[in-house]
Amino acid sequence: MQPQTLDHVALWVADRDRIADFVTGHLGMHVISRTDAFTLLGADARRGKLTLFAAEGPREPGPLRHVALRVASLERALPALPETLAVERPRPGEAYFDVAEGLRLGLVEAQTASDYDLDHVALRSADPTRTAQEYRGRLGFESAPPGPSGAPRVEVGGAFVEFHEGGASEPERPLLNHLAVLVDSADEAVARELGLDVANVVDAENTFAVFVWGPERVKLEYVEHKPTFSLV
Repeated sequence: MQPQTLDHVALWVADRDRIADFVTGHLGMHVISRTDAFTLLGADARRGKLTLFAAEGPREPGPLRHVALRVASLERALPALPETLAVERPRPGEAYFDVAEGLRLGLVEAQTASDYDLDHVALRSADPTRTAQEYRGRLGFESAPPGPSGAPRVEVGGAFVEFHEGGASEPERPLLNHLAVLVDSADEAVARELGLDVANVVDAENTFAVFVWGPERVKLEYVEHKPTFSLV
């Protein structure tokens, strides 16, 4: 159950095609898979991705502050954004903007093997330091120094989850569905031995996943790729 990479961020959205059109048109991603239930998007199917699950609106951000993608050059990435888009530049090498339905995305300039890979997910927390400690404990994330924002954070495979001061409410219709980390082996029995609160287990055609409730009711997926797994 040791996380290897931050595999995807899953969201509940009412208009997934609108968001998919934005990220495929302006953020170097493509549609990896589209079903009646969800749309899977990414620049590289084996790196960090976004999953958009169809749901009733309106959605509320709840604990999700933003999702940031990593690019080698902001100078090249920013001109691809719509000219009318309001872009905030809080620090050098960072840009953030609102897309739709409360979803805020960002671009972070850093060395990367693949543009538009996941850089970090920012969550609101009532106690960021304690929450980071919990992720480093039974949940298996690695220690990491604070990022440019100064917020406590943890690492998984070169990507980060960071925790910002703020109410970690659990809205009736949350935007965030779950965070998924790739593991060699997802095992419900191991999860329970570690004292994790197992939400459900999904044995799909190409993956096996154990979902657990993390701190402040953020759901985490530990997903194992079966030998049949193949995405493009």
